[in-house]
Amino acid sequence: MVRTMPSLRTSFLGLALASIWGVAGAEPVDEATPVDEAEAPETIRVYGRRIDAAIDRSRPTDVIDKGQIDRQQPQSTPDALVLSPGVFVQQTGHGQASPYIRGRTGQQVLILLDGLRLNHALFRKGPNQYLFTVDPHTIDRIEVVRGSASVELGSDALAGAILTHARAPTIDPAFDGLRVGPQITLRHRTADDERQGRLEVDAQLGERVGLLVGVGGRTVGRLEAGGDAWADGRAPQQQCEDIKTVPCFEADGRTQIGTGFDELTADSRLRVLIPDGEVHLAGYAYRQYDAPRTDQCPPPEQATGECLIYEEQFRTHVYGSVEHAPAWALLDNWRFAAGFQRQHQRYRLTRPDRNPNDSIDTTTENLGRDAVDGFGGTLRARTARLTLAEDLRLTVRYGADGAHEWIESARWIRFAEPPLTRELDRGQYVGGATYTQAGAWLAPVLEWGSLRLRTGLRGSWIAAYSPGDPESGSFAFDRSYTPVVVNAGVQWGRAIKLVANVEQGFRAPNLDDLTARQSTGQGYQIENPALGPEKALTLEAGIRLELPTFGGEILGFRQTIDDAIERKRLAPEDCTLADGIVDRECRANRAPLTLVNLTGTAVIQGFDARLEWRPLRTLKLRATVAWARGEGDNPGLGGPARIPLSRISPLNGTLLAEWLDADTGLFAGGVLRWADEQDRLSPGDVSDARIPPGGTPGFAVVDLWGGVTVADRLLLTFKLHNVGDSRYRIHGSSLYGPGRGVAVTLGYRMGFSTR
Repeated sequence: MVRTMPSLRTSFLGLALASIWGVAGAEPVDEATPVDEAEAPETIRVYGRRIDAAIDRSRPTDVIDKGQIDRQQPQSTPDALVLSPGVFVQQTGHGQASPYIRGRTGQQVLILLDGLRLNHALFRKGPNQYLFTVDPHTIDRIEVVRGSASVELGSDALAGAILTHARAPTIDPAFDGLRVGPQITLRHRTADDERQGRLEVDAQLGERVGLLVGVGGRTVGRLEAGGDAWADGRAPQQQCEDIKTVPCFEADGRTQIGTGFDELTADSRLRVLIPDGEVHLAGYAYRQYDAPRTDQCPPPEQATGECLIYEEQFRTHVYGSVEHAPAWALLDNWRFAAGFQRQHQRYRLTRPDRNPNDSIDTTTENLGRDAVDGFGGTLRARTARLTLAEDLRLTVRYGADGAHEWIESARWIRFAEPPLTRELDRGQYVGGATYTQAGAWLAPVLEWGSLRLRTGLRGSWIAAYSPGDPESGSFAFDRSYTPVVVNAGVQWGRAIKLVANVEQGFRAPNLDDLTARQSTGQGYQIENPALGPEKALTLEAGIRLELPTFGGEILGFRQTIDDAIERKRLAPEDCTLADGIVDRECRANRAPLTLVNLTGTAVIQGFDARLEWRPLRTLKLRATVAWARGEGDNPGLGGPARIPLSRISPLNGTLLAEWLDADTGLFAGGVLRWADEQDRLSPGDVSDARIPPGGTPGFAVVDLWGGVTVADRLLLTFKLHNVGDSRYRIHGSSLYGPGRGVAVTLGYRMGFSTR
């Protein structure tokens, strides 16, 4: 029988009738099962039904689960993403890491923790350290979304999003009593003499209440790189003094100066099962101490003893959430979360002055403290799958979110001789500035046989306020933006699916763009309070495979960005600010910069692919490859009209093989990570000490791992990284990757229960 699409009038009539009666033609939807692959089960009232309404499943998404993290033992949460297609993880410091998605990072990639924004008003344009502050021991899974996701997730999701989901206490509803499972985990890595420990307790209190509490800490020494210590015939100290390499090395030519840090973590999560839902209360604390910024320790143009150290990098996050599945026609399930987050950093820049009299200490220290506090909330919901006509069904996801943040910032200068500390006019940012955003969105999905059509609409309001600072020449402003974005997507097929998506994205300038004065890898940047929002349009198409033993996807994309925000090189006279005040650091720096909206349209295009084959139940083979190329108008003082965009990742990929025997708990695996050279550099890249002259060389690195898990009580893993002891660095990074070394992790869980 030939089926025809019903009329638009029939579709809306079906929706109206279903809405009125609430039961006719409505099927409950569990987001854990993709709606185009399985019929929704019969409605059953249960305790603790898990709601998962993160983002539409037809988007290009890669998932990293806790099992992968346990087996592969990443050094940090960003490091857990290195095998994900289209993701390249850059490191400016040993205790910092920033994921690039399709060539973009920082402000243009949105990070969520259990649906709440980790991004805040001080996220920097380039790589930043904030995903590093999420403890990988607390993560249940990570979803990496490639391509603009602003309709469902809001501002900053210009290139993609990283959705982290925290672990929850284990609850068995059939058990009514006290069950306690303490666990200790120890880890040691030879490349940087990392020593790490964590103690956690997973407890069930009765049949509906669970509590997970953990504390951890680690100390990390200087990182040893691989490769030849005497590559150009000069001693490491001579190389550092003569050509100011980044990074500098100790006398052995392998140990990198400007690495190492200490870390403390604490977390707790209370989980309560309610009919058809759950309630969660959670708190997370991250404390990092004495983490150097490698490219500023020392900067290439300064004395060897100069060093920028983040003495404190703290994140505190407390929140609560409610998930419920009433199984009504217009409200099949919903989730509300709200919380408070504080990001705090304290830094010290030490500048030893050259003095012929060594008995006099003339060291100068520049000190600073910045903090951003904020409340945020999100509501996400969806309808049941509504039958509009024969074989035609409609599901609508919808929601709202918002956040309000405020800034503290101060700076001091301390002189050793004579002893004197003086507070400066303003900090790195303008204290008292605020940033507010709110939005609402709607995303309907139509399914007709193997054809799936989706669309979406978001409206947002974003306000940025600064009281200014007349003494330092900082303008006061009160600006607002009201972006509206839409998207659409089509997917056709069952085991073999053709996919095409159109996504609008936006990013409003934040307080780092509008108020910051700071040193960057490319030079010294001053604020621009006149910036407008970036607007992106992403087109992507490809094929997705979901066969019994073979799967994957290949997608090509093209993103155009209007009013793209990039750094512009300034002439010395442009360092004059409000009321004729001159910023002396800007005037004295080798590369004074500011942010501007590019006049033309910036373009990033490329492809990413993932192929996975399971020839045996216990064996998985997986390959990924990604490539991106970007260019935009030249904002500088001269040169060609179009130039490469800054720090676009080179052609790169992975080849993985992993064996896992569920019966014995034994596992083993290995991966080849590779990247081509990147010599397409923007003018800012050329002046960036993190990028070698001429570009970043390509590399190929092999990592191996193996171990055993026993009855969910014992975990023992061995990881051999950089088997070939290659000297390599990720494009844009300040430090080389670890040389050949071993990491060993031992985890043991005990347990007892009473009824």
